[in-house]
Amino acid sequence: MRIIASNVRKGNIIEHEDGNLYVVLSAESFFPGKGTPTTQIDMRRLSDGNKTSVRYKTTEQVERAHVEDMNFSYLYADGDGFTFMNDDNYEQVIVPQDVIGEQSAYLQEGMKCILSIFNGVAVAIQLPARVTLEVIETEPVVKGQTASSSYKPAKMDNGLRVMVPPHIGVGTRIVVLTEDNTYVERAKD
Repeated sequence: MRIIASNVRKGNIIEHEDGNLYVVLSAESFFPGKGTPTTQIDMRRLSDGNKTSVRYKTTEQVERAHVEDMNFSYLYADGDGFTFMNDDNYEQVIVPQDVIGEQSAYLQEGMKCILSIFNGVAVAIQLPARVTLEVIETEPVVKGQTASSSYKPAKMDNGLRVMVPPHIGVGTRIVVLTEDNTYVERAKD
């Protein structure tokens, strides 16, 4: 299936001109005042893990590989990789670290994810857009400090660092965007 370059998203699997399959790590469109708008796509070859970066005109067509997106639940991690269970038939799949990458920090037991399956092998993962994490370390709350544009660093229970508003203290549960690791709001639970 051919799609225009500006519609390519992180996690998509595309078939490059060299005949190999690549998973998209990031896709960013640029719209200069003068000249042709372009889309920069950073991707990793599935066969050997080599990373490459390609720039397309935003209206150019790229071939999106036919992969099957299936719902899985995350179970646990061990020396072999990350184990997921198919929600429909309870079959378990082990996904290697290089497929998950930095997103492994967001994985929580029982989390619903979408795995892209190509020829029986998981080649990419889509996490939920938002996850709830707990602040375990940050500067103390200062009385009278308002939630202005000043943010402070906070360490989360999964080890990630997130910039949070000044009123967020240790023990507070917050919602974080998995796409760019940014604070959204206090958790409502």
